[in-house]
Amino acid sequence: MSRRIAIVEDDAAIRENVADTLRRQGYEIAAHADRAQALAAFQGRLPDLAIVDIGLGVDVDGGFTLVRELRAMSAELPIIFLTARDSDFDLVAGLRLGADDYLTKSISMPHLLARIAALPSMWPWKHCANR
Repeated sequence: MSRRIAIVEDDAAIRENVADTLRRQGYEIAAHADRAQALAAFQGRLPDLAIVDIGLGVDVDGGFTLVRELRAMSAELPIIFLTARDSDFDLVAGLRLGADDYLTKSISMPHLLARIAALPSMWPWKHCANR
C-alpha cells in the first residue's frame, strides 16, 4: 500500500514538480493550490504526510493557519513546511505550530526525499525495537 502525500502549494510549477518527483517514488499524491481546497479534502481523508507552503496566494500565512487546523485534526500527522520563507522567525514559528520539519524551496529533490524517508511517523516499523 503506497503512502498518500498531500502537497499544498500555490505555485503550479512547484506543486507539479514536487508531485511528479514523489509519484515516481511510488507515493500517491493529492495536490492542492490553496488552504480552502486542502482543508476540504482533509475533512474527508487525512494524508499520511502533508507538505505545506506558508504563503498560499493572497493568504500570506495560510500555511501556518492550515497547520493549526491539521494539528487540531491529528496530533500524529507528519507535516513538512516547504517554503521560500527562510527567516529564523518563520522557522521557529513553523516548528512551534507542530511541523515535523521546515525546509526551504532551494532544497533538491533528493534532499526532500531523504527528509521524508527520515520521518519516524511515516515509517513506524523502521523504528520498532523488536523488528
